[in-house]
Amino acid sequence: MRQAPVSGRFLEACRRRATDVRPVWFMRQAGRYLKPYRDIRAKHGILEICKKPELAAAVTLQPVEILDVDAAIIFADLLLPVEPMGLKLEFVSGEGPRIDDPISQSEDVDDLLTSNTGDLGYVGEAIHLVARALAGRVPVIGFVGAPFTLASYMIEGGPSKTFVKTKKLMFGNEVTWRRLMGKLVDVLGDFAGLQVTAGARAIQVFDSWAGALSPEDYVRYAQPYSRALIERIRSSGMPVIHFATGTAAFVRELHSAGGDVIGVDWRVNIDQAWTEIGYRSAIQGNLDPVALFAPLPELRTKVTDLLRRTGSRPGHIVNLGHGILPETPLENVRAVVQMVREFHR
Repeated sequence: MRQAPVSGRFLEACRRRATDVRPVWFMRQAGRYLKPYRDIRAKHGILEICKKPELAAAVTLQPVEILDVDAAIIFADLLLPVEPMGLKLEFVSGEGPRIDDPISQSEDVDDLLTSNTGDLGYVGEAIHLVARALAGRVPVIGFVGAPFTLASYMIEGGPSKTFVKTKKLMFGNEVTWRRLMGKLVDVLGDFAGLQVTAGARAIQVFDSWAGALSPEDYVRYAQPYSRALIERIRSSGMPVIHFATGTAAFVRELHSAGGDVIGVDWRVNIDQAWTEIGYRSAIQGNLDPVALFAPLPELRTKVTDLLRRTGSRPGHIVNLGHGILPETPLENVRAVVQMVREFHR
């Protein structure tokens, strides 16, 4: 087995190359389960942290130091690009993100701007600070939302359980839908490029709401735009992780949209998902975030099962099937990292 340097475990796995141990990082690894993050949040709102590079960098670095993970993911929010496009974004306590002037008609799409992505330069500054602080110890992951997920937020005005407004526009005015998605590909592609220029060594594309679609609707209304975005990012030479939730029914279609790594949630057997895509990409996941609340013997059983399912084939990145929950015991998150390392040693 070719021994990758510790700093290269994650990037080597993205390219399906053998590593000494399985790389591990966690979605939402910077968050409320960490006391240093809670201390910062007590004084600053989410958008304020995102827009102050020194704060965003400090929050990004916390889990690297505390958990000894193999990658840092920049602290940002996937909805940040809606602001330079001309929409107002705020985070409401107890509710989450809210867009006060959501899209409802063709004229609203006409008014969306695509030339102000440079306004997101604060994210690039934060990445630069993190990369400089890490000095190559572990790589920095940047991220963007997938076009379908961004479009859903922009139409619904926030999270949704039914996506009625999104689907009414999607089904009822496909010309407007395609113009909206095209604009999003342009903005998100530029945003990802900004992050790569700043020092991100990989980009994760989050399609948080893809599972709201049927397989047929995903292929028609979302897949072409995810593919266009991913191809644009990959042209920079950086690996792309393509992660979506609730897509067990169309893993192959998700893979067809592209990605050097396919991230899967906990609702699918990861070995089955990897087989379905013919091992043509690396795979990431997929421990249930709630498994982190289990007693350590049970947690070890689940981690060991995950590692055995993916076998010795190069290209598995250990992660959760979604983000760490705020109440998660820190000691259990640390334990997962150690369990992964011990399994190989």
